[in-house]
Amino acid sequence: MRIVVDDNVPAAEACFGELGRLVRLPGREIGLDALCNADALVVRSITRLDETLIDEAMAAGARLRFVGTCTIGTDHVDQEALARHGIGFASAPGCNAAAVVDYVLSSLLTLAEYQGWRLTDRRVGIVGVGNVGGRLLARLSAMGIECLACDPPRVDRAGSTGIEGMGVESTKGFTDLDTLIDQCDVLCLHTPLVSDGPHPTHHLLDAQRIAQLVPGTVLLNAGRGDCVDGLALRSRLAGPGDISAVLDVWETEPGIDGALRDLVNLGTPHIAGYSLDGKLRGTHQVYAAMSRHLGLPVRHSLESLLAEPPVAGLTLDGGLEPEDALRLCLRTVYDVRRDHVALYRESRRQGMTSGFDSCRAQYPLRREFGTLRVELRAGANELAPMLEGAGFRVARG
Repeated sequence: MRIVVDDNVPAAEACFGELGRLVRLPGREIGLDALCNADALVVRSITRLDETLIDEAMAAGARLRFVGTCTIGTDHVDQEALARHGIGFASAPGCNAAAVVDYVLSSLLTLAEYQGWRLTDRRVGIVGVGNVGGRLLARLSAMGIECLACDPPRVDRAGSTGIEGMGVESTKGFTDLDTLIDQCDVLCLHTPLVSDGPHPTHHLLDAQRIAQLVPGTVLLNAGRGDCVDGLALRSRLAGPGDISAVLDVWETEPGIDGALRDLVNLGTPHIAGYSLDGKLRGTHQVYAAMSRHLGLPVRHSLESLLAEPPVAGLTLDGGLEPEDALRLCLRTVYDVRRDHVALYRESRRQGMTSGFDSCRAQYPLRREFGTLRVELRAGANELAPMLEGAGFRVARG
């Protein structure tokens, strides 16, 4: 059995090695030849498997039996085409959701420090309350931050505008996007890319809505790049310059708009979910699905793949403001400024496309907030609610 695997998928040898012969390829090089010569395919979001490619491969005699994507999103894979050819499919829902929430908190606390405001004084609007947005909503609420949420498909499925059952108290229920734009200081996008149907998200923030953003608003997109009209955002930032933007996802990746990159407050190369923990969860979820598809036992546990974090613990005494303590802890684990600088440096050194991909392919190991145990001395116990809400493991003194 020949298994073609994106070379950015960690622990592939440990998981898939016993199932067949592995062939590693860069994600953007997995195309027709790879499909025609593979029994199974394991990809990430940069590999597009559309109907034309799948049909062409099968018409050429491909023996493909299974496709797995080690990502939450699946819009890069035509699942209907796979099903039509009897090819099994699996994704990794929720695998890197915790890492994306870590990214959002790191970005917002960094911006708050730069601009002189406190996150606890802001109202946050979350668009898309799925695996990522739901976790972000829960963490922010646990930190005492007021949130509004917008998720029309979820409202349609639930048949109500309530947010009951999500374990969140500090929200006012689901509302519409224009209300979020009008009432929130921070707007976080965590939606899939949907081009048609009753709730399309392509250019969800179009020129009209970007113009409606209240001066001082922070716009953060860690969902899909095409959900924001990049030209309209560039125009708003280059003109009035009265809003702030944090972008991890972009239109036309990897050849993103250099002018927009230069205007955003924080810009990163689609790495919000790139924690080691999240990647390994994705690998393990697809490995388990492939094993079941082949009728084989799942021999490896996720725990067996995870190593000890480089910094496992931190001790805090009294005297720190809660948000200063939070910055100290989150930067011990992950500092978004590193990724912002890397994108700017490598895109200038190598050119936009190569630099963008280079940052992703050579991304350094990063762990999640939950791997850090924070011990509080007796005088610092007041920090516990903020730190626990953010996702750290806290031991009170």
